Amino acid sequence: MSLEPKDQHISEQVTCWKDQAFQQAVKKVLITSERIGANFPHASHQGAYVLEEPAWWTAGFWPGMLWVLYEGSGEQQFRDIAEQCENHLDKVLDGYERLDHDMGFIWTLTSLANYKLHGGEESRRRAFKAANYLMGRFNLKGNYIRAWNPWTPGEMNSGLAIIDCAMNVPLLYWASRESGDPRYAHVANAHMNTVLSHFIRPDGSVRHIVRFDPDTGEVAEYLGGQGYAPDSAWSRGNAWALYGLALAYHHTGNEAYLNASKQTAHFFLSQLPDDSVPAWDFRAPEDTRHIKDSSAGACAASGLLLLSTLVPEWERAVYRQAGERILESLYKNYGAFDHPEEEGLIMHGTSHYPEKQNVDVPLIYGDYFYVEGLARLRGNHQVFWE
Repeated sequence: MSLEPKDQHISEQVTCWKDQAFQQAVKKVLITSERIGANFPHASHQGAYVLEEPAWWTAGFWPGMLWVLYEGSGEQQFRDIAEQCENHLDKVLDGYERLDHDMGFIWTLTSLANYKLHGGEESRRRAFKAANYLMGRFNLKGNYIRAWNPWTPGEMNSGLAIIDCAMNVPLLYWASRESGDPRYAHVANAHMNTVLSHFIRPDGSVRHIVRFDPDTGEVAEYLGGQGYAPDSAWSRGNAWALYGLALAYHHTGNEAYLNASKQTAHFFLSQLPDDSVPAWDFRAPEDTRHIKDSSAGACAASGLLLLSTLVPEWERAVYRQAGERILESLYKNYGAFDHPEEEGLIMHGTSHYPEKQNVDVPLIYGDYFYVEGLARLRGNHQVFWE
């Protein structure tokens, strides 16, 4: 059926802004990549991304973004830098003793991305090694993948699990499918079932941290983490859950994961302000609600676009249109494309408000999910989590 003139005009408008947004991201990152190179940015301060050590949890997002932009533009510079980043990460994969749950974030967006796009055996080997290390963090008693390692000498945190890890387990689903070994998927499913049981509240809001007794597996307490309080609703945690559960359904076909993803999506969308970009915590005190987390919006938007492909046809528009609204607002209201002095793509991200770390600044994972969401909208991207 051909579009009516009005519908065709609307469709052309959507195509226009999303293509323009993607091309502006390409143009800006071509410039910023000259300075950043094969390094690992995290948060932008005074216009420049601060570079972290390769072992930092955000190390995958810069090369991951370069892969997405390379796929959509063909700019060889992006591929070259992404592959250099992957090579630099060998010293982490092979020589660093404090690898934690964020191996999925790092090597899904580097080695697995490279393997999916180009089939390199070295990249495949790296992705498998990371998956093996990640699976080794599984606690059988509590059915969770342990988060972090002790931050200080003598600290006991082996019972911690966090909602962020929902985005790390797709590496295990890939390893299981690629190898034919179901153990990787067994661990991924066990962890995601724990997410259903202990992280998702009946109203669709999400806990950040659950502390288990690592010996018995019993729940010891709930912690606020990067949210305002244990009973609050940290917006990026909600986004991690929305997207991670949609991915778990994509990999398994388990309806419980799909229903929980929809549940968290409905809560997330019900809390958005007029500009469709969330506050850092949906239940924070009113005097801090003006503090945004654009990275939570970008992550949720890409998850919503995936969710729209997983539900029956009559539901799809709800999630796709919501994802489009968030991305369009990020582009038009939060984009730094007219600010050449700023290396970040989208403004007003918040990393850890309770500790006052990286508040109201561009964040590399916000930039990554923004670009990934645009690529999803344009329909020309092989999503690495899938």
